[in-house]
Amino acid sequence: MRTEVKFSPSFAMAEVTLDPNEIVKAEAGAMVAMQGVAIETSTQGGIMKGLKRSVLGGESFFMNTFTASPQGGLVSFAPDLPGDVVVWDLSGQTVFLQSGSYLASGMGIDVDSGWGGAKTFFSSEGLFILKCSGSGQLILSAYGAMDARHLQPGETFTIDSGHVVGWSEGISYNTRKVGNWKSTFLSGEGLVADLTGPGTVYLQTRSPDAFLGWLIPKLPKSN
Repeated sequence: MRTEVKFSPSFAMAEVTLDPNEIVKAEAGAMVAMQGVAIETSTQGGIMKGLKRSVLGGESFFMNTFTASPQGGLVSFAPDLPGDVVVWDLSGQTVFLQSGSYLASGMGIDVDSGWGGAKTFFSSEGLFILKCSGSGQLILSAYGAMDARHLQPGETFTIDSGHVVGWSEGISYNTRKVGNWKSTFLSGEGLVADLTGPGTVYLQTRSPDAFLGWLIPKLPKSN
């Protein structure tokens, strides 16, 4: 599995080249184009696991698997929103993604929902996050461009909660308001996440929630 990211960062697309009979799985609806592959739709782990991803993790109930022909194949993936795509190479490790950031992955990576705990209760992402474990390529998507920060032990980086894409195991995090409640609501910054290393954290330069907050008041209203 070899992935080339094209048209980054504004309208990125991941083009995955597969060896003969190799398999890649992806979020439902992520496929842009394909050649020399067969597609199959399933819950990837059974009904309960599909329900956990959809109801608790914010992803689709079904996932698609793309299997290359004996001659190999090619398939392209892109997210719903305009933005960047990044390949995160995992080697027997676990990372956590906010809802909507998963795009595709190799078959060596297990995708499941994970309990985010009370620390994410006030964040827009709710109580659950996606837990991705194993070895292989994990393809992430973002709204806007994506930036990676590699934190040293004890180093803390603060990100607006709507801009967090994902982080590696070993990163501790805490969601809090900006200052007091007055500054939280009047500053326009909302809630932030303090992430402390060691590990890697990905952030996106745009927030889907902020975009919706700008768009919805401008939509026509029915009488």
